[in-house]
Amino acid sequence: MTLTEVTPAPPTLLDVDDLRLEVRGPVLAAGDDGLAAEVATWNTAVTHTPAVAVGAVCAADVVAAVRFATAHGLPVAVQATGHGPVRNADGAVLVTTSRMQGVRIDPERRTARVEAGVKWQTVLAAAAGHGLVGLCGSSSDVGVVGYTLGGGVGPLGRRFGFAADSVLSFEIVTADGGLRTVTADSDPELFWAVRGGKGNLGIVTALEFRLHAVPALVGGGFFFAGRDAAAVLHAFREWAPTLPEEASTSVAVLRLPPLEELPPPLRGQTVVHLRFLYAGDDPEAGAALVAPVQAAGEVLLGGVGPMPPTALDAVHMDPTDPMPSWEKGVLLDDLTAETVDALLAAAGPGVEVPLVMVEVRQLGGAMGRPAPVPNAVTGRSAPWSLFVLGPMVPGLTEVVPQVGRGVLAALAPWTTPGALVNFLGDVSDPDEVLAAWEPEARERLLAVKRAVDPGDVFSGGHAFRSSGA
Repeated sequence: MTLTEVTPAPPTLLDVDDLRLEVRGPVLAAGDDGLAAEVATWNTAVTHTPAVAVGAVCAADVVAAVRFATAHGLPVAVQATGHGPVRNADGAVLVTTSRMQGVRIDPERRTARVEAGVKWQTVLAAAAGHGLVGLCGSSSDVGVVGYTLGGGVGPLGRRFGFAADSVLSFEIVTADGGLRTVTADSDPELFWAVRGGKGNLGIVTALEFRLHAVPALVGGGFFFAGRDAAAVLHAFREWAPTLPEEASTSVAVLRLPPLEELPPPLRGQTVVHLRFLYAGDDPEAGAALVAPVQAAGEVLLGGVGPMPPTALDAVHMDPTDPMPSWEKGVLLDDLTAETVDALLAAAGPGVEVPLVMVEVRQLGGAMGRPAPVPNAVTGRSAPWSLFVLGPMVPGLTEVVPQVGRGVLAALAPWTTPGALVNFLGDVSDPDEVLAAWEPEARERLLAVKRAVDPGDVFSGGHAFRSSGA
């Protein structure tokens, strides 16, 4: 060790007390009452045990937390809603941003500025009154920032692109403890990398992005009887590629629990769920687009119709209550008759597997083209996404990942390199995260990481190392 090198000392209770004096929000150390509630996740399969949790209420709190972490040699993780945790932030400084709820809509510029804890449901409601919409995902309960930094694939994506493509600027706290406002002009490389690089480069405390004029929205879905899965899935694979970019769709094999809150036709059943949204200028023509696949099987429940942007959750009907789950996604380069047959053989209604969902989602459209201002979003060349979700309940925690990976392996002949970062799910190591990007983008990301976080301070979630593979 040279004379200029100093080994950081682990924090003491006095150090944590000093941090409390700097931070407006709550600061909780291991063993403190309220820590578990502060760091609770929506995906309850992951339980965080950080050394310190900082409940940030402003960017200055985030700056203080990062400086504290680096002074004591601790890694940093961040969480807003807890929807996307993939590993325990054990021993880290975990910054929770759920209290950062600022939202500003500029109807003339058609932009929104949101702070780090804002959920999409807040943005959709605020923008709808101005005839505008943001590029949310399948659930508006998800946080805007984390979703967008991972790319952001939603029901409006084929029409308007990835959510990250609409970002105009962001504020970010980097590993040096500095708060920067970043645009395409101020720091082109960091602007490129953060939009798609998830949380690898720092903690984004605010995001400004473009809103879009709301066309006529027609959407919803159909639940088909499980016995018609083959007919529906084969109809889907032939029908979806014929859709215009104004339409987006996905189809999923769902195994639903026997819960009383579910409609009787679905309760305890394995069904096929077709999801559909048309965002164009001819709602009548949009609604008619679903006819070919609607006729492929017995419809147990559902329909499509006009909907406001605030009702977009009705397309995918994602669960609303926290649950323990294992998830994993891959990209497909084709959806052939053989692909569908392989999916049905591995996870169709006639197969006993402990999975909740196996989904095929159509990509392409505006998501298949370069962003107006290039970014690090990966997955643009793939026409399809395959996503598997299983319950991590007692007795299944070892089985579900094994079965889920088995389903993905069965589709390997049609898998293409890369991944949607938000759909990476369970990863074995940082190198698997890096593999989501093509080699040229990977090296560019690593160069930015080495420039702004050479010590790998930001190591939570889907993190990669500055040293690379």
